[in-house]
Amino acid sequence: MEVLVLYYSRSGNTKKLSEAIASGVRSVRGVKCIMKDTDQVVKEDFLKADAIIAGSPVYFGTMAAQLKEVFDKFVVVRKKMGDKIGAAFATSGDLSGGKETTMMSIIQAFLIYGMIVVGDPLDATGHYGVSCTGEPDEKTTNNAGKLGKRVANLVKAMRKKG
Repeated sequence: MEVLVLYYSRSGNTKKLSEAIASGVRSVRGVKCIMKDTDQVVKEDFLKADAIIAGSPVYFGTMAAQLKEVFDKFVVVRKKMGDKIGAAFATSGDLSGGKETTMMSIIQAFLIYGMIVVGDPLDATGHYGVSCTGEPDEKTTNNAGKLGKRVANLVKAMRKKG
């Protein structure tokens, strides 16, 4: 069982948030976490992953072009992505900087790929995913770990049913 944590980060804040998510994934026994930025990911990473948690800084209210390029480039494997889990995260430079619309743009890509989309758990924020303004603080880091753990546990549960 494998979860891919995929991100683009220019300032380093999105990478820090992805590391906290990866920590949550790794806390679930039997689930492997692969963490890659958009320059490192290959088509086989999508195919091997049981889940993808993707994140981006906010760029004009949507995901960064570098992350969108990955979704566009790997559309050839779309029919093999059905029923895998997808979750989103975002960072911004401003409190009202478009984090939710950015996560929705990632979620839209997952839906087009036929994936099962989940938000962060109710004991975190219970919304579209995890997000922060600037560098992740302790609360956001904790919530990010909860998102990673939730996705990893869902991967295990789905594998048992399949």
